[in-house]
Amino acid sequence: MRRHTTIKDIAKVAGVSHTTVYRALNDKPRISQSTKEQIISIAQEFNYQPNVLAQSLVSGRTKTLGLVITTIVNPFYPELARGIEATARFLGYSIILCCTNFDISVEKQYIDMLRSRGVDGMIFTSAHIHDPNITRLVEDNFPLVLVNRKISGDPGIEAVDYVVVDNVMGGYLAVEHLIKMGHQRIGVISGPSDSSVAADRLVGVRNAFTEYGLNPTELLVLEGDFLKPSGYEAARKFLSLRNPPSAIFGINDYMAMGALEAILDSGLRVSEDIALMGFNDIEFSSLRTIELSTIGQKKYEMGSIAVHTLIERIEGGDWDKVTQITLEPDLIIRRSCGYHLRGYTVPTRSYSQI
Repeated sequence: MRRHTTIKDIAKVAGVSHTTVYRALNDKPRISQSTKEQIISIAQEFNYQPNVLAQSLVSGRTKTLGLVITTIVNPFYPELARGIEATARFLGYSIILCCTNFDISVEKQYIDMLRSRGVDGMIFTSAHIHDPNITRLVEDNFPLVLVNRKISGDPGIEAVDYVVVDNVMGGYLAVEHLIKMGHQRIGVISGPSDSSVAADRLVGVRNAFTEYGLNPTELLVLEGDFLKPSGYEAARKFLSLRNPPSAIFGINDYMAMGALEAILDSGLRVSEDIALMGFNDIEFSSLRTIELSTIGQKKYEMGSIAVHTLIERIEGGDWDKVTQITLEPDLIIRRSCGYHLRGYTVPTRSYSQI
């Protein structure tokens, strides 16, 4: 037999047609169990590897998905991508990873590249609230799913599959916890205004202030870009105020890490002098030298659900069905918020009671 075994080679050894071999290897009907087992045994013996290109020509699919993220610098995205890649691989799909670095024009370049390579669908963690690139894909009926993002626009455009955490509730839980800890002057390091994540978490923050009857002027908001340096600069500005906040909430952990460095560089102590909260529960946040109180979201699960949703769209073909999944966030209390200073034992997880 040749070095690269083909379906025809297996058919010759088995004494059957190549159509029968195709049916056996793809679990198709109209073939006896004994014949199927014989063909599979021969394929395994000669280490048969399917010709993906040939299969794609027959099925019209390449078994590849595009994953478009904003940055690989923020640890949140590699953790999310783990769930996406593992699930895709389990379901027989490969992933092409693209990183936009927050640039919508780069996002378009990657979309064009992915479509030229014939990917079956795309997963976006980079979408802006008003994103013409996503709008164009929706208008073309191209299979896609958003993760940790939503978009706005015409009703038809908003009917896009997505998997998100309840960011409004997450923002609420974070600030509610700080308020219950006695903080009334709170600094919030938000994200870009064209991100649904930043917008929704800020809505939750304001909801908490309103429901607890606090003065809105005591809420301080500065815009970051989701990266650590912007968290550092925002925290420095808060700390330089004549009346600085007693607590800082970074709406993602990476900016909160920058805020932590700014607090330490100012000669202050995290938790004793100023409380600190984050959002995302990235792996580093639980380190003993950091112990960041944060809002947890199920990153691996989000990625896995997104892949299942997209493949169901690709293979099911039910274009009238829209899947929009919102997962519940968790309040994770660690030392950075000062909870332990009140004599409490810091729990590993809690909701909105202290």
